[in-house]
Amino acid sequence: MAVKQLQTKLAIPILLLLLLTGLTPSSSQAQSLSATRSADRLFANQQYSLALKKYYKVYSKMKGNREERNRVIERLADCYRLTENYRRAIPMYEHLVRYGWVKKHPLVYLRLGDLMKMYSRFNESEKYYKLYEEAVPDDPRGKLGLTSLLLVKDWTEHPTAFQISHPKKIDSRAADYAPAFLSNNFNSIVFTSTRKESTGKELDGWTGQKFSDLFTAQKDREGKWSTPVLLDKSGNINTKNNEGDPWVNDQFNHMYFTRCKKVPDKKTGCQIYESKRIGRNWSKARLVRIMGVDTTQSVGQPTLSKDELTLIFASDKKGSLGGTDLWIATRKDKSSAFGHPFNLGKTINTLGDELFPFLRNDTVLYFSSNGHGGMGGLDIFVSKLKANGQWSQPENLRYPINSTFDDMSFIIEPKRNKGYFSSNRNGTMGKEDLYSFVIPETEFSLSGTVTNARTLFGMGNIKVELKGETGPQYSTITNDKGYYSFGNSQIRKNTDYTLLIQADDYLSQTKEFSTKKLSASKDFTENFLMEPIPSKPVVLPDILYDLGKWNLKVQYQDSLQGLVKMLRDNPGLVVELGSHTDSRGSEEENDILSQHRARSVVNYLILRGINPQRLVAKGYGERVPRTLQKNITKNGYTFKDGTTLTDAYINSLPDNSDKEEAYALNRRTDFRILRRDFKPQQAVAVTDTNFNILLTHGENEVPFSADKKNGLYVSSCLINGLQESFMYDPNNSALISVNMTIELLNEGIISKDDFIGNPEEILKNNTVANNAVLNLKEVTIGGKTIKNLQVIVSKNLFFGIVFGKQVMSNFGKYEFNTQKHLLIINGK
Repeated sequence: MAVKQLQTKLAIPILLLLLLTGLTPSSSQAQSLSATRSADRLFANQQYSLALKKYYKVYSKMKGNREERNRVIERLADCYRLTENYRRAIPMYEHLVRYGWVKKHPLVYLRLGDLMKMYSRFNESEKYYKLYEEAVPDDPRGKLGLTSLLLVKDWTEHPTAFQISHPKKIDSRAADYAPAFLSNNFNSIVFTSTRKESTGKELDGWTGQKFSDLFTAQKDREGKWSTPVLLDKSGNINTKNNEGDPWVNDQFNHMYFTRCKKVPDKKTGCQIYESKRIGRNWSKARLVRIMGVDTTQSVGQPTLSKDELTLIFASDKKGSLGGTDLWIATRKDKSSAFGHPFNLGKTINTLGDELFPFLRNDTVLYFSSNGHGGMGGLDIFVSKLKANGQWSQPENLRYPINSTFDDMSFIIEPKRNKGYFSSNRNGTMGKEDLYSFVIPETEFSLSGTVTNARTLFGMGNIKVELKGETGPQYSTITNDKGYYSFGNSQIRKNTDYTLLIQADDYLSQTKEFSTKKLSASKDFTENFLMEPIPSKPVVLPDILYDLGKWNLKVQYQDSLQGLVKMLRDNPGLVVELGSHTDSRGSEEENDILSQHRARSVVNYLILRGINPQRLVAKGYGERVPRTLQKNITKNGYTFKDGTTLTDAYINSLPDNSDKEEAYALNRRTDFRILRRDFKPQQAVAVTDTNFNILLTHGENEVPFSADKKNGLYVSSCLINGLQESFMYDPNNSALISVNMTIELLNEGIISKDDFIGNPEEILKNNTVANNAVLNLKEVTIGGKTIKNLQVIVSKNLFFGIVFGKQVMSNFGKYEFNTQKHLLIINGK
């Protein structure tokens, strides 16, 4: 269905299969001015079907005056588009491109981009969208069109959980659309149709179809639909005018709908009417009064709140942002007129058309739009009413609800995820058909095995704990083969989970998974390979040092992430970080060097939030040559398993390069477990290399202090695992200074890929652009972690990181206890 004014949506167009075979002008005399004016008048009055015939006659008699000929061709193309004969519209718009008309009328590019996309001619669609974006750079529709081409492919390949069906028995060869529920079991509907049984004998000058009426149909216990019949034959509702777009209250005894009166040779407005159910009949419809709206304006497609005191409707009245917008009006009681309507604003409305609103449970708004971007034509969107009274950014319902054609008039039951919508997509019987949908209940399960890494046997009788960010926690025991499972009743929607495995004499392990953003059922699998707690030192992989140096190389810091995770998963372990040198240099120098190297690793772990009381740094110098636990090949030479890299062995190597590799293997850091019974104590302050770190051992408590300059509270957090201070300013959002951002970049805590937008623009000139948006993957305060926190980079920020009230609320309920100077995160 093409984009039209409101009345179009009340009488969805039928395609006239006119006996037009081409546009080759005849040799007859030139058109008369009166014939052109007659066609233009019909077009202005939205009588597109009649205008189409007039323009064709005008064009067939035209000679010369290429400008006027092209104008008539554009009108012909528009008439075909607005009566949904898209295939005939395309060559006419292409003609306007070939003959230069588009240079002064670039909207033709946009029309072609939209139409080519409908028929999956994506390369041509991309071409025309780019041409439109170049011609009209201030109009976002060109860019949205290009984006939509990517979405079509992605969404089609990754459909949502919606399951749709096509109940063809209630559809006709005409237009069938805009349903509403008519009974409390939701098996009866009322809908709009232009089928041949509609009231009256005349055809609508816009569509070439009969004027639309309201029809009803019922579904029996076996799911079979009855043949649709007129809702009313008395003239109380259905008349010779267009009636459609019903909304029925939850008692199913009060209906609101739209009526567009027919006045010959005149553009008429549409109004909202109401009727009450009396037994099996409906009362005579009466006009719904809305302050500031008269009968010359078009308003329609009503949806109301449960108490019927709030009305949302579609209109192209003055004040609309684009073509047709959604408006809202309220009243004191059901007998009063609705007050002056207000535009729903730029969050909902666009430069395009917003139509077919449907309000679910007073807080969820579904509507159709061609201005928000999507798959093409009208797409169905959903927006939710936030606590502050504002609507959330609309979300596209994606494929299969939406298609590259027009999708509209979405309704859904108040408690179950079942409903109907309309579409003119490929495969419809008529011009628009009714489709039903259901969203199956999402169910999740989790299973896996726990295996001994040393024997590869399944480990029985092992406790597996499942912890959600909210709600109850569950645990189970593995069977004798190491198998465990959790069912649907234990795994909830929209929840982040942590799995914890603990066994005596084995390193504990955790894994994370999430049901957030999952619209379909999923069976999760998480297997664990349990490592015995090592009794001997374990060499850390790739922690190698340059000769005589102790600084921890950036490229080797990633090798410590496994150790960081192990220490976090096993909070009772106390470990020694032992560092070793090769034998070159004096013994005293090597002792000092190795101690520095061990300390560099400890400092790194502390900065990642590991309690310093769990870490012991020890330098062994050259006294403990490495004994290899496996074959290691370096530059083509293999050092054999079991070899001890003594000076005698190294000196026996024939090649100097092999000797250097052996010395490098001796320069290492390992860890060994000293204790397993560490218990957190009181908060302590640690100072290392001029970096002050506040640490707390209460899981949900973090010390804070008051800044001397402004009195704001300063506490500590983990940014992607790195401990940093932050300032709490309740009146701010989430900010980070340019200097702090650069520091995190240099330390490898964040990367260019963490910025929203083009990193080359954001990070040019060796700095960070002011107001850039940075995505922090993990922020932890008091044991509570939130993911993907977006912060704004500010060049004027005097403190490194600032969090406001809104950010802190994401961690749960929090309190700054001024007596104990503790920030307490309750996490609820």
